[in-house]
Amino acid sequence: MAFAVEVRDQALDDLNDLPANIRLRVIGAIELRLGTAPARYGSRLRKSLRGYWKLRVGDLRIVFELAGERVTIWAVRNRNDVYPEAVRRTRGRRI
Repeated sequence: MAFAVEVRDQALDDLNDLPANIRLRVIGAIELRLGTAPARYGSRLRKSLRGYWKLRVGDLRIVFELAGERVTIWAVRNRNDVYPEAVRRTRGRRI
């Protein structure tokens, strides 16, 4: 089953800020993993990000929302600062 992947504007800015070789690696992971089986490759998040998922790509984390056959990417950042930023970006949204 193929999933429709939507990248939010802020997450697209995150991707554009990455070096080219790492950006290609992340885009490949998005296409191969999130585009085909996000629940298989991703892990559920807890606490303030309950209802969202993460995908690990080296030291980067991709925070995404899974709704039916649609994947929405909210943040692509280093593991040290992705979660507070994802909370800020998704504030007020409840799944």
